[in-house]
Amino acid sequence: MLSASQKDRALRLVQDLMAIPGTSGEEAEIAARVRHELQSAGVPEQAIAHDTAHERCPVAHSTTGNLIVSLPGSHRGPRRLLMAHMDTVPICVGARPELQDGMLVSQDQHTGLGADDRAGVATVLFAATEIISQQIPHGPLTLLFTVQEEIGLQGARYLEVDKLENPEFAFNWDGGNPAKLTVGAIGGYRMTIDIHGLASHAGVAPEKGVSAITVAGIAINRLHTQGLLGKISQGDLIGTSNIGVIQGGNATNVVADHVQLRAEVRSHQKETIEILVQRFQQAFRQAAKEVPNHSNHTATVEFDGDLNYEPFVIPAETPSVQAASDVLNRLGMHPIHAIANGGLDANWLYRHGIPVVSLGCGQHNQHMTSEMLDVDQFYTACEVALQIASGKDSPK
Repeated sequence: MLSASQKDRALRLVQDLMAIPGTSGEEAEIAARVRHELQSAGVPEQAIAHDTAHERCPVAHSTTGNLIVSLPGSHRGPRRLLMAHMDTVPICVGARPELQDGMLVSQDQHTGLGADDRAGVATVLFAATEIISQQIPHGPLTLLFTVQEEIGLQGARYLEVDKLENPEFAFNWDGGNPAKLTVGAIGGYRMTIDIHGLASHAGVAPEKGVSAITVAGIAINRLHTQGLLGKISQGDLIGTSNIGVIQGGNATNVVADHVQLRAEVRSHQKETIEILVQRFQQAFRQAAKEVPNHSNHTATVEFDGDLNYEPFVIPAETPSVQAASDVLNRLGMHPIHAIANGGLDANWLYRHGIPVVSLGCGQHNQHMTSEMLDVDQFYTACEVALQIASGKDSPK
């Protein structure tokens, strides 16, 4: 297990990382700190690079791409990838972590902690810098610190995969219990729905208008009555959906001629996602037909959608899963296999041809002001990462 001095270093590292702002698209400062830690440990500058994924991501003026580190091994062996994402959600900007009863929490009750995923970044950084500075024998390593995970896994989606140098094992730190091995995750589709009606004076000639708001209301009600909003469980049709944003209208005395909605559907089956998207489209198009004006004009509906990430499951016998299980067993923990109901960078790594197992690093209540980091679980994650990176799961 980690020594007292190693624990102190790991704790200082994760606290420092949490205090650095870095929402999606604004990861340059945290990336600079990661580079500093690596170079201070002895990683040569030429081993550290950024790709250009941010130039294809949806956030305008993104500050940096994915940070990729390629380290030769001190001996021959399969290349291992260790990864975590650098961005946090906006509620975590200004975090000031403090230790309370074995938990890191935010000093400000209105601010999240940023353990998601600065704890993952710290875990990977601790393992890598410990190996380099202490000259621990290891095989070839690739470190990946992604951007814009929190807004749809964008950094992993547009990752320049060739820069990873074909890893045979891959591990992602982003979650809670360090004994939990996430071997699969849900898929998600996000869509924008634009309803174009006809404006008219709501007091003088409302019959001349076509209310985009009315169309939206009818469509939403239809989806609700069909059981297609929120948790969905209808035979083989299992998933979730949500309409999270509605914008439209200008004044109470004008029939609204435009409404935009942003929505998502999720499922562990790609076919179910496709069916749910079709049901959404049917509901809105049918609603448009039901709101004609006095001249029988109706609204038009436009859909713009994107499969942000596909669902995936990797088999238990996948080498990365076996390697992580071996380390956990050696440390006296029973590996728990899980399928996540949220997206992970691992979704896109799988799509890129790299099966990744995700491990916990002590995060709890992510995306909330009550977010906390279980310090003992974080220490365990650092030990697990160190053993994985050094190849101690390999048979003797």
